[in-house]
Amino acid sequence: QVQLVESGGGLVQAGGSLRLSCAASGRPFSTYTMGWFRQAPGKEREFVAAISWTGGTTNYADSLKGRFTISKDNAKNTVYLQMNSLKPEDTAVYYCARHRGSGVSSATSSYNYWGQGTQVTVSS
Repeated sequence: QVQLVESGGGLVQAGGSLRLSCAASGRPFSTYTMGWFRQAPGKEREFVAAISWTGGTTNYADSLKGRFTISKDNAKNTVYLQMNSLKPEDTAVYYCARHRGSGVSSATSSYNYWGQGTQVTVSS
């Protein structure tokens, strides 16, 4: 059984930064792509970023490139999301997810394990 636990969310002012972490347990972590998604109230869950199991390939939502950075530490079974220059529209619950395989797809259907999410609130 795979478990994903997010942490690092909170309240931050616009322009600030947060670093989210996702700790994985269960089946081997290092051989799967990991992703971050977010869901704002009243909106569908949307792709944020993904990183391949080697860390050599990343994929970002076009609107977030340059502000968000995904990384992973296979030794710690942890994936990170560094978020800079945060905006009020970044307010959402952020979810960590494990891909079904090795691609870096942005489709939610490509991910079969999800964490419970961590709230990020950006005040103006």
